[in-house]
Amino acid sequence: MKQVYFDNAATTQLRPEVILRITEVLQNQYGNASSTHSYGRSSKSLIEQARKTIAKQLNVTAGEIIYTSGGTEADNLVLQSAVKDLGVKQIITSRIEHHAVLHTVQQLEKKHDITVNYVDVNEYGIIDYNQLETFLKSEEKTLVTLMHINNEIGTILDIKRVADLCQLNNALFHSDTVQSFGHYELDFQEIPIDFMAVSAHKFHGPKGVGFSFIRKNSGLKPLIIGGEQERGIRAGTESIHNIVGMEEALKLAYSNLEKEHTYILGIKTYFIKCLNDNFKGIKFNGSSGDLEKSSYTVLNVCLPIAPEKALVLLFQLDLKGIACSKGSACQSGSTKSSHVLYEILSEEELQKPSIRFSFSKYNTTKEVDYVIDVLKEFM
Repeated sequence: MKQVYFDNAATTQLRPEVILRITEVLQNQYGNASSTHSYGRSSKSLIEQARKTIAKQLNVTAGEIIYTSGGTEADNLVLQSAVKDLGVKQIITSRIEHHAVLHTVQQLEKKHDITVNYVDVNEYGIIDYNQLETFLKSEEKTLVTLMHINNEIGTILDIKRVADLCQLNNALFHSDTVQSFGHYELDFQEIPIDFMAVSAHKFHGPKGVGFSFIRKNSGLKPLIIGGEQERGIRAGTESIHNIVGMEEALKLAYSNLEKEHTYILGIKTYFIKCLNDNFKGIKFNGSSGDLEKSSYTVLNVCLPIAPEKALVLLFQLDLKGIACSKGSACQSGSTKSSHVLYEILSEEELQKPSIRFSFSKYNTTKEVDYVIDVLKEFM
């Protein structure tokens, strides 16, 4: 049976070079980075070099990079401390954020005396920037948290515009950049952002590691307490092999960025053409069908399939060896429809199956042809 992996927004395949680097560190660099002997100093040197590599890519200082277990922890670190320690009284977000943000914000609203305002999004998943400006006129200390690229529909936020608006209104700005870091250039000397969240496994790095960018002198306090690691902001023994694996994945992602961007965009472009050529009534959800306004790695498709067939579509695709999803991997197993699509689709459209296909450098146009042939069996 042919195997096609079109679920790269959920996680990506490790690059061979990353596996080799991780294995090398696991075998040879097993000292605790907090130890003062040579083994510890050697491990410490590796994680500090990786920190410098990340900081250089973002054009920030190394001290502003804090390692975490991934994007969810990075989001929680910023959001929870902003309310508990920085005195934030208003959070501005949208209803199409990742649940790592939405659920955390909802919990903070229940437990603390804060106001949460949700900026509207249109049918393409684009936020109402005018409404954002209105919310920002509040005299309360405010944190804006809006993701750079939506993980389900690929819509790209104008992150520079939002950062400038926040700076103009003395608001803090946090962005979940899990779907964009490793795929897009970000310069935080040009973009006055305060906080960001990143996860290595979205750009061919290992699972279980990521980082927060925390602008210096922010006053953020730790979420995990117990040691002085990560400048006192994130306690716990550092996962040396994962951190170095993330660094290797980062270096490879950005050294090959232009070439791989062009190649993957070609896969997505070809997929859109094949869908339009073979099926009537296809709809591309949000901005995902717009090659300029959405991520080149994500395509979300509403299929004109009868309801009785729609119920088993993902299962049948899996039986054919095709990996894709109906939304975020974090919702896997849930009977609820995507909260993102709920905000942008009509009731009629929500009754039809929507599938997210997401791509990487390891995909081919032949795989697209195979998926199209399989989909024909359901149409």
